[in-house]
Amino acid sequence: MDIIQLLPDTVANQIAAGEVIERPASVIKELVENSIDAGAQHINVVVVDAGRTLIRVIDDGKGMSPTDARLAFEHHATSKIRKADDLFALHTMGFRGEALATIAAVAQVELRTRQADDEIGTLINIAGSKVENQEAVSCPVGSSFSVKNIFFNIPARRKFLKSDAAELNNILTIFERIALVYPDISFTFHVGEVEKYNLRAGQQLQRIVDIFGAKMHQDLVPVNVETTICKLSGFVGKPESSKKKGAKQFFFVNGRYMRHPYFHKAVTQAVERMIPSGEQVPYFLYLDVKPEDIDVNVSPTKTEIKFDNEQTIWQIINAAIKDAIGQFSEIPSIDFNAENRPEIPVYEDAKGSRSNYGSGSPTVNVNTGYNPFKPSGSSSRSAAPADWEVFYEAAKDIETLQEQPLQDGLFDEPGSGVGDIQDSKSNAYLEEKSSIHYQYKGQYIMTAVKSGLLVVDQHRAHVRVLYERFMKQLEKRNAPSQKVLFPEIIAFSAEEENTLQEINADLIALGFEITSLGGGSYAINGTPAGMEGINIVKLLQDIISSVGATAKEAVNSIIAERLANNAAISYGEILDAKEMEQLVADLFLCSNFNYTPSGKNIMTIIDDIEFKFR
Repeated sequence: MDIIQLLPDTVANQIAAGEVIERPASVIKELVENSIDAGAQHINVVVVDAGRTLIRVIDDGKGMSPTDARLAFEHHATSKIRKADDLFALHTMGFRGEALATIAAVAQVELRTRQADDEIGTLINIAGSKVENQEAVSCPVGSSFSVKNIFFNIPARRKFLKSDAAELNNILTIFERIALVYPDISFTFHVGEVEKYNLRAGQQLQRIVDIFGAKMHQDLVPVNVETTICKLSGFVGKPESSKKKGAKQFFFVNGRYMRHPYFHKAVTQAVERMIPSGEQVPYFLYLDVKPEDIDVNVSPTKTEIKFDNEQTIWQIINAAIKDAIGQFSEIPSIDFNAENRPEIPVYEDAKGSRSNYGSGSPTVNVNTGYNPFKPSGSSSRSAAPADWEVFYEAAKDIETLQEQPLQDGLFDEPGSGVGDIQDSKSNAYLEEKSSIHYQYKGQYIMTAVKSGLLVVDQHRAHVRVLYERFMKQLEKRNAPSQKVLFPEIIAFSAEEENTLQEINADLIALGFEITSLGGGSYAINGTPAGMEGINIVKLLQDIISSVGATAKEAVNSIIAERLANNAAISYGEILDAKEMEQLVADLFLCSNFNYTPSGKNIMTIIDDIEFKFR
């Protein structure tokens, strides 16, 4: 009995849609790219309910005839290529002929389109791959796509869409990638009735500034190199613009956004010695190569691209970045050429001493009492308590400490339930530890316990203490706020602003007071208590970048962790005996005193000291 059969077109289209249409952002990508290929100069995008309810893309491109409008929704119907060889000479964004067919398979689509030579346009309604009607209609030149109720016939796919904030961030990311490539096209973007972007046609740098804020203008230096292999243009950030998270980094090739870790390494290696470890600079780099030297037909999303000359292009990028930053460096060069320079007159006094007019001989003042190992200033703390010698006596008396051994499970692996340890376990430690603490290299707190020598990482310990404190404040929503005398001003992109609005209530609960000034700018009027000396602008940018499209239930944890990491005592900070005692005591009152929120070890025990001396 034969059991293999062809799937119906509607089922096959829904399966194919899973590769091309992952979420509402995928619909916007395909429709806007089609508008660009149609020669549009003005493109308007509207989304309602983060694309769940409605996605509308309106353009003033060349439009379609009634026949083309109907055929465009057929699978593998395209105007972009005619034969297989055309895949290696692409000059358009789309080419597969799958986008409209797969969109129509999972949504309700309405198309209104008209060509300039036609007096009347065409209206087509399709739902779940079925054409419901096609008729003549009056409409402007160009095309208007309305995609309603995405995944209405695939409830499982619709169920697994993320929150509106997360989906909207994905949409804004896709929109920004396209708008950055085509500064000569004007774009508008509306979320319901609210205008998020109004991007006028202009120069490349102006488009970057319009999307990411005016500060980008002063952070970027131009990159421009032309070789027989490729042309590289764009901008890279100055070393001082580096960030740990949230650096805007974009690669484009022949007008198409791409991900390329290998080329990204070329940029990071060029600047790694000029920026702090773990930080990255922004960049907007545009490659122009011969279409036959790349393969864009790697994945349906077209973001993975293969190059014939990867190693050569890597070297070009690396050298171009170094040259760009070097040219615009503000470090003055030393000029040894004194030819044709005016001589500075020299004054000779009665005793024959020579000097410049009005100046005395240079002198060097030396403070003979200065000791680089002796802290100065009232805020400095001594490196060790005055009675530090007692520590060694305590080490000799380890055997006289209480006989109760350190509780099993003190160093359990993350996720093993250590977060739910009872107070009795921490109390057992507090009872058996020595009252003497010693700070080693401004990084570790050491103390004697029954099992050996306990070593605590002071920064990680404080991160854990502050993290749990901030989490409690978020739960109770009653953290104290501290007003600032001079409000800090911070600017966000549309995507970052969307994230800010989503977590604003949580920031208020922690003590932040942020007021909108319009145009993506905000004033920071209040901060959580105890944040003195911390760069609040950088802290907020770090929080926004970390939260991103995170699930709602994890947002509070991320906010608390970023705050704790910024506010915790730093490595190298000298603590006195009382401060070490308080920190260790606070740590062992935490629900999990073994690991930081990110899973790093806070402490360890050196229990083989005697073995080392055998």
